[in-house]
Amino acid sequence: MINFCTLFDSNYLTRGLALYESLCRACPRFQLYVIAFDDNCFDYLSKSKLPFLTAIRLQDFEDNELLSVKPTRTAAEYCWTCTPAVILYCLEKFSLPSCTYLDADMIFFNDPQILLDELGKDSVLITEHRYTREYDVALTNGIYCVQFVYFKNDDAGLYVLRWWRERCLEWCYDYMEDDKFGDQKYLDDWTTRFKGVHILQNPGGGVAPWNVQKYSFAEVNREIFLSEEKNSNSYPLVFFHFHGLKFFSDQMVSCTAPLYEISLKIKELFYFPYISKLLAIEEGLKLNGIHFNPNGGKAAAPGKLNVFFYFMKERLWLISKKRISPLNLKKFDFTLYYHFYPIKQFKLIIDGIPYRPENIY
Repeated sequence: MINFCTLFDSNYLTRGLALYESLCRACPRFQLYVIAFDDNCFDYLSKSKLPFLTAIRLQDFEDNELLSVKPTRTAAEYCWTCTPAVILYCLEKFSLPSCTYLDADMIFFNDPQILLDELGKDSVLITEHRYTREYDVALTNGIYCVQFVYFKNDDAGLYVLRWWRERCLEWCYDYMEDDKFGDQKYLDDWTTRFKGVHILQNPGGGVAPWNVQKYSFAEVNREIFLSEEKNSNSYPLVFFHFHGLKFFSDQMVSCTAPLYEISLKIKELFYFPYISKLLAIEEGLKLNGIHFNPNGGKAAAPGKLNVFFYFMKERLWLISKKRISPLNLKKFDFTLYYHFYPIKQFKLIIDGIPYRPENIY
């Protein structure tokens, strides 16, 4: 049995349900504990009675320490502040032997036990961003990504977790200050500050828009494998993190931020099926009487010209940091960085009907 925890509100409901469905396919025995950050989310999850999901009302989770800092944090900053508290709450409330925090915008393609098998006698597992060179912001955003963080319910694991919770209560903001950023920069020195901390070695855990460019992918017997150019070893893909995917109120969706180079092949392999899955879940929710927006689209998508100006601003920043060369014309191919699509062009995924990329266009 693997115990997971996460947090999301009704604007992220489709993503949370997609995460749950992927665990049902990939993980033989698991339980997912969800801190529901609003009543719409809690009401749906509690009434749906999903067999491997435990919904927790926000008010039941929050303590006086969290409530005291809540007014000083934005919604995103408060979620980050809560991350270690969520893990600790689940370990203590449900007497779990261990618990792994997951970001809700992830999909599992293979059994996460593959990753946890690395732990051995260690009590904590953390995952690196593994940035592609031009996107490396480890100095400001952290070496490690709070996307898949494991803690044993033992002295060593609880010591690290309680230290992290205290630090996030003290300071957790969406800007850089005194070598701190959100909840992530605190992890940078864990391997030297604490005993029993393991850095995930398997690249199959943690593929995301900031590193997908490093890998080539192959599908063998309906299983996806990845390999790096400098390394001939092949690894099964365990999870993909869809950071930056965003829905808009004018029926548009973006795969991720224009900063990242994402090829059409990668979109067809990962992003288009994921978007279709989210839309299919949304359709199912509406048929079940859900009237709120479970995909979170609030503002209209920016115009293509605005996206282009943002793209050029990012290109100039990368040149100034010597991450790319102004002579590398490929890095100025806007089509590799424009990730906006009309929702109406996506075919909803129905179990048993194969996904066809031509339906996207």
